[in-house]
Amino acid sequence: MAMRDHIFLTIGLPVMLAGAVLATPASAKKKIVVAGPPIEMSDAFRADVQAADAAIKARDASTANLRIAALNPTTDIEAYAAAGLRFEVAVLRRDIQAQRIALTDMFKTSSVPKADAPRLRFIAGYLSYMVANYTDAVAQLDYAKTLGYTGIDATMLRADIAMRKNKPKDARVYVQEALALQKASGQPIPAPWYDRAISMAYQANDWNEVSSLYRERLEVYPSTPEWRSALINYLAGQESDAQIQLDLYRLQAANGAMASERDYQTYAQLAEKTGNFAEAKAIIEAGRSAGKLTASQATTAQLLKAVTPKATKDIAGMPALAKKAATASDGKAALNAADGYFSLGQYPQAVEQYRLALSKGSIDADRANARLGIALARSGDLPGAKTTLAQVTSGSNWSNVAGFWSVWVDLQHRKSAQQGTAQTAS
Repeated sequence: MAMRDHIFLTIGLPVMLAGAVLATPASAKKKIVVAGPPIEMSDAFRADVQAADAAIKARDASTANLRIAALNPTTDIEAYAAAGLRFEVAVLRRDIQAQRIALTDMFKTSSVPKADAPRLRFIAGYLSYMVANYTDAVAQLDYAKTLGYTGIDATMLRADIAMRKNKPKDARVYVQEALALQKASGQPIPAPWYDRAISMAYQANDWNEVSSLYRERLEVYPSTPEWRSALINYLAGQESDAQIQLDLYRLQAANGAMASERDYQTYAQLAEKTGNFAEAKAIIEAGRSAGKLTASQATTAQLLKAVTPKATKDIAGMPALAKKAATASDGKAALNAADGYFSLGQYPQAVEQYRLALSKGSIDADRANARLGIALARSGDLPGAKTTLAQVTSGSNWSNVAGFWSVWVDLQHRKSAQQGTAQTAS
């Protein structure tokens, strides 16, 4: 995330001081009392300030500079006013170095309003950051903090500085702090903040945090492309069990986020690798229907030829597999039967078998609960799905699968609620 995308360096003409200076005619008294100390300016100085301000408002930097050059400040407030005008022209010209110098000149006076000082010190820190003076940037941010500046943008700026100083661990702490502060404020977290946090977790190989951050991001930004990006990036960064990868590709498909030949090909290969031949066949056919795969595409053409007879055999064998599960002494056969029904999209039957497997035991309960939750969700039992997915052990290999699918459940529930509200309103 580039901080320049989130900070608008406009402090307004500092000498305006609630509009009193520029709104005062030249014939008025030289000493004007506004909510603060008296403002003392000569009539000539005030006239030049007004002319410079008019040029700035007209975006005429050259004329503004000529007017400012004519200024001859003799009092503290006049020095502050001149520096403020130089800052405004520097902003107009996008001259960061000149902005920083003008702020320094403002700080040399005693006329900086106390209410503005914290924000101005933060801006000074940002400008120093922009010219790669990170030592001064940190010093200004520290000063701003002592003055009471609590903006989350300062925390994110510290994170960027830490990264530029090759201190990723420090940067990660600042980003995490910024996310926590934003959540506490009740405001949505900007997508680039999530992206920065995800990037740092990625570099640290903290896949549980990568998953957690992506899930939070999807709750706020749940578009189809966002789903694909989250799942593809998560899968690409770490090595996981083929069964786990398969369930995340199933989630990608459930979101309509299969967007490329690679998506369909990888999904089909995972299904074949895990013995789900009918599913592999179905996904290849879906890829062809979507125009993402062609009959001439060698890898999937060969795969389709190999899995087609196996798929037929597996489908025919499902009743016998379910019968075996019913009489088995443990839940292994029932888990196999459940996975088979799940792969075929026969979710009610899969739910029955997963529950049987869990009741008999001697299986991977986290895998069974994760897939039971998914099967319930796909069957339309969203509350049951949410409860079951929550039973997957936190930190286990299957917890991230359950977490991603739980977000999908939340979004389906939200859609149902919105549709219900719309129907009631109509």
